[in-house]
Amino acid sequence: MRAGAGLVGEERLAALEAECARLIPLGAVRVRLLPADEENESTLVMQDVEGNEFCLD
Repeated sequence: MRAGAGLVGEERLAALEAECARLIPLGAVRVRLLPADEENESTLVMQDVEGNEFCLD
């Protein structure tokens, strides 16, 4: 899911965290944060209510 498209650094993390907070009451579960590296920006891995993983990026 695109939640932080075009954003970088702390601004991107804030957008990902906001979307995560919106999805948790709907049944999603936060799994882990994949921090930014030399090639990729941060991504937040989550699970839906059926246990399927998806990424907020």
